Amino acid sequence: MSVLLIEAFYGGSHKQLMDLLQEELREDCVLCTLPAKKWHWKARTAALYFMQTVPASTNYRILFASSVLNLAELAALRPDLAKLKKVLYFHENQLAYPVQKCQERDFQYGYNQVLSWFMPEHKLAHLEKVIGVKSNGDAYRSEGLPGQQKSRALMKTSDARRESGLCEAQPGLCTTQHEGPPSPLTAPASLGTSEASESTNPCQEEDKQHLTFNLCNIASGRDYQQRPLHVAWPHRWEHDKDPETFFKVLLKLKEKDLPFHVSVLGEAFTEIPDIFAEAKKALGSSVLHWGYLPSKEDYFQALCMADVVISTAKHEFFGVAMVEAVYCGCYPLCPKALVYPEIFPAEYLYSTPEQLFKRLQNFCKRPDIVRKHLYKGETAGFSWAALGGKFRSLLAAEPREDL
Repeated sequence: MSVLLIEAFYGGSHKQLMDLLQEELREDCVLCTLPAKKWHWKARTAALYFMQTVPASTNYRILFASSVLNLAELAALRPDLAKLKKVLYFHENQLAYPVQKCQERDFQYGYNQVLSWFMPEHKLAHLEKVIGVKSNGDAYRSEGLPGQQKSRALMKTSDARRESGLCEAQPGLCTTQHEGPPSPLTAPASLGTSEASESTNPCQEEDKQHLTFNLCNIASGRDYQQRPLHVAWPHRWEHDKDPETFFKVLLKLKEKDLPFHVSVLGEAFTEIPDIFAEAKKALGSSVLHWGYLPSKEDYFQALCMADVVISTAKHEFFGVAMVEAVYCGCYPLCPKALVYPEIFPAEYLYSTPEQLFKRLQNFCKRPDIVRKHLYKGETAGFSWAALGGKFRSLLAAEPREDL
């Protein structure tokens, strides 16, 4: 166990990456975690916790952690760990994270990241160079999605979904409702087992029954090309994903009596923006599914049944949910901002909510346009099949003498 993996927020994309690394490294690593609850509290106190709980060992050579951990504090508290080669993975930039009001920003979290940055800065450069980490301002994020890209037509058949492994419960992958890093796109083995989230689940039992009923009807009901456009929104129920813009556009479609269905997926935490309850009521019969799907099999099935996947995010450094949805056959519509232009071709980008509305308006009138469309971008490079070996090589490198 020469690699020490530390994750202070073991859920969503953070858990996904650590599980994949653990599977890649097998007996050559030890994983130390804290549950994915109370993010801000974990960012403030994780170093003290891990100082006491990480077992001492002379076998450690490399420490790999996410930036939720204040690495500078841990190194000061545990001199034995300070000597290791360190790799720090930034899921987001806390100095640029959008807040609802300027006076609400707590700069301590950004300051913690700055301190941690100076611990393994040369290793972050290595990570960017070797793995092709996506950058946005001063923050970095690398994500992976398993496997080979399938065409939309292929993914829309149940046999193809089973073949790809996207709709089967396998060990190792979360989604952004399990919002997170590599969502490996290839081998079924990269797609995680069904696990219930520890966070608040706004999806009640009647919602789950509603989903099963509707998906069954869709699969066996009216002709596929005649069904209303099915829009998916698979993101965390938090303000940085800008649900207000998304629902405003949908309600405008509804005002014009345009036919569509919507599946609002994604994970909710303690505080849920009011817009979700308001929008569910206003959208009424247009809602096909509402709420978090603990089962990855159900989640990928829902994506496979959707036509369009939308992001309205204000803060994003990869967007695993979007890439997963594309792999499941969805037509993506993303802001022409953040990291999206680095991943998606220009035709899938919009600059304003008005442009998003016009695109969806056309698709509502002609859903066959997206159902026949073959995605023109590339997803294979984000697969764990493509990235797993590079992570292993990075973590297998010998420590430098000056560390």
